[in-house]
Amino acid sequence: MALILHIETSTNVCSVALSLDGNILFSKIERKGLSHAALIGPFGDEALKVAQQHGLKIDAVAVSSGPGSYTGLRIGVSAAKGICYALHVPMIAVPTLALIADMCVRTRNLPEKARIRPVLDARRMEVYTGLYGSDGSSLGPTEALVVMEDSFDKELSAGPVFFVGNGAKKLRTVLKSENAIFEEDLQPLAEAMMPLAEKAFSESLFVNVAYFEPFYLKEFVATVSKKHIIPGH
Repeated sequence: MALILHIETSTNVCSVALSLDGNILFSKIERKGLSHAALIGPFGDEALKVAQQHGLKIDAVAVSSGPGSYTGLRIGVSAAKGICYALHVPMIAVPTLALIADMCVRTRNLPEKARIRPVLDARRMEVYTGLYGSDGSSLGPTEALVVMEDSFDKELSAGPVFFVGNGAKKLRTVLKSENAIFEEDLQPLAEAMMPLAEKAFSESLFVNVAYFEPFYLKEFVATVSKKHIIPGH
């Protein structure tokens, strides 16, 4: 397979991992806040030293590509680009919401009809989100939403929906359906990128290192629930 360096900085968690043929050789995680700029270099150096100790060379760098923290994503992608240029290796972009959905599939016993809603905290009652099936397949676009009581009524009426990620905490206070299941502690991690990154590598799904930009999704689409529309307006 391949020796892949993984970088994940889309939230307040900073993590770097190294994987080979489905096995994690190195993993470093810092959960204490936004210190990515100070940590990403040392973490990356440690991972490269582990590769050298095993007599191995990096075949590709995988980076979580967003959406998420603007600063975090910028730091992670910049670090990934620097390593790719230095080692002359390709870069793999792993969508952050797809990563969270895949983590949920692999770590939770999901009912067949369940849906997964990765939710990353944006600001106020806004979240970055997408819709995924119980097998991790994408069922809808990545978008920024202002969450209201009826935002996910259609999905929740059809069966259980797992709201996964650091945005789940704020949703817990708004969504009252019995079908809403909240997993706020499940955070995207570099070591969890391995399955998606290895699949992308096997299919040669690389991005252009020079021109690649993170998926910031900075423009919010604020929608108003029909329940809150004043008649005649």
